[in-house]
Amino acid sequence: MDPYRWTGADLELWIRAQPGARTTEVTGLHAGAFKIRLAARAIEGAANDALLDFLAEALQVPGRRCVLVSGETSRQKRVRIESPDRSNAERVLASWLQTSS
Repeated sequence: MDPYRWTGADLELWIRAQPGARTTEVTGLHAGAFKIRLAARAIEGAANDALLDFLAEALQVPGRRCVLVSGETSRQKRVRIESPDRSNAERVLASWLQTSS
């Protein structure tokens, strides 16, 4: 299974979140999802907010266009990015996939 898919103009990502890390970064793949370490702790939604902020910055979209679809209280998450620039997103995703190689 790929860790992402395009649904029309929107991008869906499968994420394996690791809150409470030293830095926020993509570290590779885990069970068909991008593994992302988050510096924020999983307290009162701080890690979810940090994840959405990280994705918005990485994919160069406004934060309001990053939506947590599922996994609010789980490490396994699905995020929808509404109408990102496809060529930029593909470049970012390719670099994340190389991280796992």
